Amino acid sequence: MADRTAPNYHLRLEWVYGYRGHQCRNNLYYTAAKEIVYFVAGVGVVYNTREHKQKFYLGHNDDIISLALHPEQVLVATGQVGKEPYICVWDSYTVQTVSILKDVHTHGIACLAFDVDGQCLVSVGLDSKNTMCVWDWRRGKVLATAPGHTDRIFDISWDLYQPSKLVSCGVKHIKFWSICGNALTPKRGVFGKTGDLQTILCLACARDEVTYSGALNGDIYVWKGINLARTVQGAHGSGIFSMNACEEGFATGGRDGCVRLWDLNFKPITVIDLRETDQGYKGLSVRSVCWRGDHILVGTQDSEIFEVVVHERNKPFLIMQGHCEGELWALAVHPTKPLAMTGSDDRSVRIWSLIDHALIARCNMEEPIRCAAVSTDGIHLALGMKDGSFTVLRVRDMTEVVHVKDRKEAIHELKYSPDGAHLAVGSNENSVDIYGVVQRYKKVGECVGSTSFITHMDWSTDSKYLQTNDGSGKRLLYKMPSGKEVTNKEEFKLVQWSTWTCSLGPEVNGIWPKYSDINDINSVDANFNNQVLVTADDYGLVKLFRYPCLKKGAKFKKYLGHSAHITNARWSHDYQWVITIGGADHSVFQWKFIPERKSKDALHIAPQETLTESHSEESDSDQSDVPEMDSEIEQETQLTYRRQVYKEDLPQLKEQCKEKQRASATKKRVSPPSSSVRLHFIHGYRGYDCRSNLFYTQTGEIVYHVAGVGVVYNRQQNTQRFYLGHDDDILCLAIHPLKDYVATGQVGRDSSIHIWDSEMLKTLSVLKGHHQYGVCAVDFSADGKRLASVGLDDNHTIVLWDWRKGEKQSAIRGSKDKIFVIKINPYMPEKLITAGIKHIKFWHKAGGGLIGRKGNMGKTETMMCAVYGWTEEMVFSGTSTGDICIWKDMYLIKTIKAHDGPVFSMHALEKGFVTGGKDGVVALWDDTFEHCLKTYAVKRAVLAPGSKGLLLEDNPSIRAISLGHGHILVGTKNGEILEVDKSGPITLLVQGHMEGEVWGLATHPHLPICATVSDDKTLRIWDLSPSHCMLAVRKLKKGGRCCCFSPDGKALAVGLNDGSFLIVNADTLEDLVSFHHRKDVISDIRFSPGAGKYLAVASCDSFVDIYNVMSSKRVGVCKGSQSYITHLDWDKRGKLLQVNTGAKEQLFFEAPRGKKQTIPVSETEKIDWSSWSCVLGPSCEGIWPVVSDVTEVTASSLSSDGKVLATGDDFGYVKLFRYPVKGKFGKFKRYVAHSTHVTNVRWTHDDALLVTAGGADTSLMIWTHEAEGHRDTRQCDSEESDIESENDGGYDSDVTRENEMNYTIKALSTNVRQMLGIKPHLQQKEPSVDERPPVSRALPQPEKLQTNNVGKKKRQIEDLVLELVFGYRGNDCRNNVHYLNEGADIIYHTAAVGIVFNLSTAAQSFYTEHTDDILCLTINQHPKFPNVVATGQVGDSADMSVTSPSIHVWDAMNKQTLSVLRCFHSQGVCSVSFSATGKLLLSVGLDLEHTITIWKWQEGAKIASRAGHTQRVFVAEFRPDSDTQFVSVGIKHVRFWTLAGRALLSKKGVLSSVEDARMQTMLSVAFGAVP
Repeated sequence: MADRTAPNYHLRLEWVYGYRGHQCRNNLYYTAAKEIVYFVAGVGVVYNTREHKQKFYLGHNDDIISLALHPEQVLVATGQVGKEPYICVWDSYTVQTVSILKDVHTHGIACLAFDVDGQCLVSVGLDSKNTMCVWDWRRGKVLATAPGHTDRIFDISWDLYQPSKLVSCGVKHIKFWSICGNALTPKRGVFGKTGDLQTILCLACARDEVTYSGALNGDIYVWKGINLARTVQGAHGSGIFSMNACEEGFATGGRDGCVRLWDLNFKPITVIDLRETDQGYKGLSVRSVCWRGDHILVGTQDSEIFEVVVHERNKPFLIMQGHCEGELWALAVHPTKPLAMTGSDDRSVRIWSLIDHALIARCNMEEPIRCAAVSTDGIHLALGMKDGSFTVLRVRDMTEVVHVKDRKEAIHELKYSPDGAHLAVGSNENSVDIYGVVQRYKKVGECVGSTSFITHMDWSTDSKYLQTNDGSGKRLLYKMPSGKEVTNKEEFKLVQWSTWTCSLGPEVNGIWPKYSDINDINSVDANFNNQVLVTADDYGLVKLFRYPCLKKGAKFKKYLGHSAHITNARWSHDYQWVITIGGADHSVFQWKFIPERKSKDALHIAPQETLTESHSEESDSDQSDVPEMDSEIEQETQLTYRRQVYKEDLPQLKEQCKEKQRASATKKRVSPPSSSVRLHFIHGYRGYDCRSNLFYTQTGEIVYHVAGVGVVYNRQQNTQRFYLGHDDDILCLAIHPLKDYVATGQVGRDSSIHIWDSEMLKTLSVLKGHHQYGVCAVDFSADGKRLASVGLDDNHTIVLWDWRKGEKQSAIRGSKDKIFVIKINPYMPEKLITAGIKHIKFWHKAGGGLIGRKGNMGKTETMMCAVYGWTEEMVFSGTSTGDICIWKDMYLIKTIKAHDGPVFSMHALEKGFVTGGKDGVVALWDDTFEHCLKTYAVKRAVLAPGSKGLLLEDNPSIRAISLGHGHILVGTKNGEILEVDKSGPITLLVQGHMEGEVWGLATHPHLPICATVSDDKTLRIWDLSPSHCMLAVRKLKKGGRCCCFSPDGKALAVGLNDGSFLIVNADTLEDLVSFHHRKDVISDIRFSPGAGKYLAVASCDSFVDIYNVMSSKRVGVCKGSQSYITHLDWDKRGKLLQVNTGAKEQLFFEAPRGKKQTIPVSETEKIDWSSWSCVLGPSCEGIWPVVSDVTEVTASSLSSDGKVLATGDDFGYVKLFRYPVKGKFGKFKRYVAHSTHVTNVRWTHDDALLVTAGGADTSLMIWTHEAEGHRDTRQCDSEESDIESENDGGYDSDVTRENEMNYTIKALSTNVRQMLGIKPHLQQKEPSVDERPPVSRALPQPEKLQTNNVGKKKRQIEDLVLELVFGYRGNDCRNNVHYLNEGADIIYHTAAVGIVFNLSTAAQSFYTEHTDDILCLTINQHPKFPNVVATGQVGDSADMSVTSPSIHVWDAMNKQTLSVLRCFHSQGVCSVSFSATGKLLLSVGLDLEHTITIWKWQEGAKIASRAGHTQRVFVAEFRPDSDTQFVSVGIKHVRFWTLAGRALLSKKGVLSSVEDARMQTMLSVAFGAVP
């Protein structure tokens, strides 16, 4: 039985031959340690020339194409290609990642540059807009981004003497950028008459706004400001690819093979022509230069690196060579010496010494080489060519022995026989030719069995057989040397092979993934000695397998480095090394083969090894020792939290249904009821799929979650307080180290995490935008500043947040398998762990990314919980088999058996640990897990008398444990929260139903108790009076969906899911009688009013059966409904039944016989019903929402006074309507607490309480009913209604006109002439001879008019200077005139100009940086920012380019721009306002959603943004004393907003307390003091 695990050996990259010179430039530098840094394929290389050693950076997963060196010369930034390319900043000394920058660019990263102090990094993408991005790279944060240019950008550089200025150049352009706020604003360089407009390839910046650039024609262009000042003609013979600035001056390198040195004023010093030196050759082209002191590094197009010492400049040292551009396919190893031979499409064959890591011979051939082989005695080297010929050379001196051309198509494989007598040559003409070596390579045989090209061949040890693989996936066997095909399968098995390089055959079945195409593995080579196999594939992976590997999908170890396809892999003759060659990256990698014994020591030497040592995850079906998965964990991994419709989708759905609603808007809608409800108590705790979600707060209260509610429970008073900020299921909860703040994560399309205060229940911050579907784990750091979270998307994304600011610090894909727990290291907040299905991973933060390594444990265990121990490297994790694993760093030290079944929760104490498991035992341990100090079993026998309920079963599965206040707090899978006293007794505090939907709900006819029945197969009785406890519970054979008390309250009927029902004694819950007449679920059950003589039982078989309770006989059946029955109600007389069905029918039946009646609508309204739980009919038409096709109203209940109808629906809303709800879309009050569907609602007999049952959230919620006069100010979370009424007050004609204005059309009108394109003052300007200084604050100067009248003398046309503007924009703006300077000046705007008007001198001065109409203006009132003005303008698109809408913040006195904020408000900015401290700016957009955004304007950072309202928002203003609260007003609405972290929370203004008030259109807002 072959071992199915990965092999115990591994590979370490030892040397890379080559340098990437093609398609890249400026990618070769000296580091501070005088090492050389460059890249090849997907590897960053640091090469120490003195010691001849290489170090490798392996953090990329595709070709690196750009590199920048930090000014301190230790850190390096590299950018790669790929679909989601990223930038790595890494340390060239330790080759460890410092920061990862991602999520901005697509396609690839073309250029990178650090600024002068190394704080910022600029990158340019390869996308169609060549997006430019400026990063705060340590934090992984984007500072500014903008489209770079329509054509390719080749180089970018920071101005070293002016902060926040950049220059970029590329195809036919050069641009000068300035960063202000979050805006990158370009000015195009003006070529003018001085030079030709052409492609600029490289740049260097000097002082006084001078920029030097190298052009395609070999000239150097010198720029002053944005104008071309002079050119240095003919600096190089052709394109200048590289320019490098250093202390002494500049070095340039060009396509002509020359390197030139220039002094600081760009006067030539010297020239070095590499073509003329000893190592030079015709066609040498320089791609990269680096000048440092007296050394110059030169990188060439053909993958060489030269080092030139200035005073011996005619003797450059060749320090690195590789193959030139072209695919590299041929590889052979010498049979007795440590040599490797490679041949490539560059037509060269090269011999490399594996000991000296150097090229020792090179020979150029006539044709591209596709394969190579060395004869068994090591004398001959055979090369197969692309044109079908092959050549044999002597290895000694590379002289030709013979050249044979028998074929027309490429030779892809050739091999010498082990006895040295024959050479087999496989061609793309589907045949193998056999040549006799001693007969001077005469053809002696031919094998013609294949129908496709030959890919691989192997000889047998006795040289009598040859096996071949071909492109069609066939494996054939031939007799040698005749070439006769062997068809007998038995002979196959007897052959012993001298080599194994075939990718097909039983011995190598396992190298193929289970479901893969059979041509993506290019090369295989077996090492028979160590029984290990190496493969090379199209994805750039080198893999090690065990040999033989027979079963598909075997385990392996994999190594990255080559970026694209690897064409060949071979073991060296003594199996010390593996050599691999890359096709497109034409590089040669040499890997050291390390047996396991040594690898333990090796780990401490080479830190980078662990990065590449990634085990395969492809196959898990073949593990022989897979333990059976625990049933509970299995259940949990199968749960899906995806919803068909999320609450976030509601606004859009409503928009789509607007038409429906307009049609019905003619009738006046029923107003909402005057009374309201308030959440009072919840029975339930979510334990069935969550862990470690239960804690003590600072004040000794208990915090946990159920449904969509965060609950704070006071165990002394038995009361609960609620955090109601979530709108869907909460899945995880963590508490701040100070135990005062709580973080909860919820389900949602864009799911959010809320951080809230457990005392005040106020939202402190909301984190959104990075998790899909839901958040399943959260954890605070020890200092409380950071929060880590895990999402439910397929990659289980991990995000690290600065939660107060609401900023994402880092993110990374966590794992394909579900993650159950995340923990931040308490000693080092940069580190964290995640654990889950079959893995535990150790992460550390690197800028905007995280780097993770799998914990190495031999066999893969599923981890359910983890904590950090007493030092920063100790980690303890609990597994699904009941063990505790103890880790140091990432190595497993030992395991200890702790529980039977999974360990679900653990908690670290000062001295020791506490664990809880599926076995229902709580165990206390010492601090090394050596001794178990005490165990507590959770049993009914030890339940203390003060308990608020009953334990359903002994030893329930424990899902959460927490310690504090002398007790252990325990949460169970069954939804119980228990408090274990250290001395033993256990108190039950809270409980709810277990997993399964709760549908059945009934309230007692005269006592404050209710009954519930659920799919968890229990019937429970709850006390609704202040004791809030479960009075009785009974297990049922089947789950149930409905229940009902008899009118005297003594009996309780329960309908079950198998079509049977019981009647039990309401006190003891013992059976009185039971029936089983139906097959399908019993959906509703009701006693007739009065004496309760009859019992109506509705089933999903679409019948209602009527039973006589006294005689226990069925007396009638109601037939005639088309679908399953959903609701039923009796009339007061007990003679008539009302029935609702799934087909939305409202039917009436006469009792007790069940005859169907047709009753006209006018009559039905007169009938007096004893209860009302139906959802159809004219009297409750208005309860159906606009979007009723997605959401069902599942239940309703009418209060006994007949005034208020409560409903529950599939969105989790509980709503109150005024009864009867006639007409469509009645107004209501709505309450969110349940997460998914509310399955049932019931008023208590006296209307004092409303009881609601949640389906999947298993909770039972109790709401107190508050009558009219009693208005609780605290909780007005009930949005009054979905829809603004249409009949609410008309508009003023001005307002109507303004509401309908469309700004983009106005500003860019197309009817007269095309106004797009570059506005005149932004176009390129010809430099003039007499450049006059612009007069105070002139408009940017317009394009000069060139008149070409021959004979006339040219007369310069002067610039215009703006002197006076008549007019003020008041027609569609407001609040836009302000006093400045204690009333000495006024400021206003018109067109695109901001105007300051001095009242004493009547002089105007202007701010003219806007490019389009200004729509709003505000003044900063804070004394720290005197005379600071913000103005917002119209714009066309939201792509962050120059024409985007923007806000300018400027100083009214000197007109200096302080910050420019480009925004995503797609049409323009219609209102701006500064906060109390003056640091924040609020803006409102004209886009369809009327987005509201808050900015830190000094940094240009967007803090928060959210859709403001569906209709036009006119003004938004901060409260004068606040930085977090503001108000927006507009068409028929007022909203009150709070900024929490990065999220904006809003409440609609409610007018219902004012008599007869209607919501008007609001045009302005002012704040008053509260008396």
